[in-house]
Amino acid sequence: MPRKLFRKYLPSAASVRENRWVAKFGSLLHHPNLWHLNRDSVAGAVAIGLFAGLIPGPLQMLVALLLSILLRRNLPVALLMTFYTNPFTIVPLYLLAYAYGSLLLGLNHPQPKIQHFEMDWGHLIDSMTRLIDWMLSLGKPLAVGLLALALTLAALGYLGVQFAWRAYVRLAWRRRREHRAKRDSA
Repeated sequence: MPRKLFRKYLPSAASVRENRWVAKFGSLLHHPNLWHLNRDSVAGAVAIGLFAGLIPGPLQMLVALLLSILLRRNLPVALLMTFYTNPFTIVPLYLLAYAYGSLLLGLNHPQPKIQHFEMDWGHLIDSMTRLIDWMLSLGKPLAVGLLALALTLAALGYLGVQFAWRAYVRLAWRRRREHRAKRDSA
């Protein structure tokens, strides 16, 4: 199931390498683990994508790309996993990171009221500027919380994929054993 599902939606290694923008990276993208769909490579890629997804701004995919190459984990999965952060989820995730950072820093005194941020799609550049100002106003609890939340999500993602993949393989083995037993008894 996992491999078939991923192979159905992910591009092949050859098609990615042939892209004119990707070809500039040369031999960096030729390591087989960047494209293999095995438990460790996918689990590592999920962790990389979840970690990189909380990096502010347009650097998420670049960081996921660099970490995937450095750690030799599945590149397409890592890049796809960064999409859990988007204009609809970024503000709630940052508020969660702020609360997490406040908890870790021991800030149990009443926090100043956090102003609600709304995206104005008609004025995207102004909205992005206001988002950066909003993030900077949250200060140290946000910075600590982002790093802690990114590490926590990465660890949970890694362990979740490892557990789910192992459970799937065990169920497949059990089904094969039962199928063989029925076939042999017939």
